[in-house]
Amino acid sequence: MKIPRALTIAGSDSSGGAGIQADMKTFSALGVYAMCAVAALTSQNTLGVNGIIQVAPDFVSSQIRSVVLDIGVDAVKTGMLCNAAIISRVSSDLKELKIQKVVVDPVMVAKSGHRLLEEDAIEALVSQLFPVALIITPNLIEAETLTGMRVHCVDDMKRAAVKLRQLGPEYVVVKGGHLEGNPIDLLYDGRNFREFPGLRHLTPHAHGTGCTFASAIAAFIARGSSVEDAVEGAKTYTSKAIAEGLPLGRGHGPVHHFHDFYRFKHSLSPVRQVD
Repeated sequence: MKIPRALTIAGSDSSGGAGIQADMKTFSALGVYAMCAVAALTSQNTLGVNGIIQVAPDFVSSQIRSVVLDIGVDAVKTGMLCNAAIISRVSSDLKELKIQKVVVDPVMVAKSGHRLLEEDAIEALVSQLFPVALIITPNLIEAETLTGMRVHCVDDMKRAAVKLRQLGPEYVVVKGGHLEGNPIDLLYDGRNFREFPGLRHLTPHAHGTGCTFASAIAAFIARGSSVEDAVEGAKTYTSKAIAEGLPLGRGHGPVHHFHDFYRFKHSLSPVRQVD
């Protein structure tokens, strides 16, 4: 029996809601064997990020090669990569190891507002990592930073997606979680646009949403899904995880990655939806 395998290359979240922890929970919930290469350690909780330690690029590379050359990998997801040196080394490894199914979440700023990517690393992200990506998943704020465009509506998202695809990835998903009203995610393949509408869940417990969505795409791709089906599956999974977000901590609690498995889930207070 072939076991689908996915690798996340990202930062660790000590609160367990985002970053590598969210990625590995998502992989596991979707039936994929989870592996990781830690690019940064963060001290954080539901209230914000308190500190970051960046991992040496050589050691990030060692982690990647250790698992890929032994266990193998069917899809890779990248998240918080901190600086240009790490991005350069990860990009080089992905090319040398001939890994083609790469989902890049261009993580720049935490939900709390803490910067997670150094300013001078954006150029490395665009010039080195985007060209090896199968798909990138920026939110509206990241899309604005990467394109220099105003992105406040679906038409803006379409224009941004066209410009982002010119930077190298085969597919672009612009996430619409910051739109007014209900969120709409947009997939662009170079020819066609597809919109993925959803309901907005009125909950403060949505920590890890972006990480979860990108890693769910990677998980479905590792299982053999097309990109379009993977995005649709990831949208459904993430929406349910947000709807059953966990009321933990004194700030933004995490989404519920194992919403289909926890026996006590129905005893949690449900959140309201915007119709």
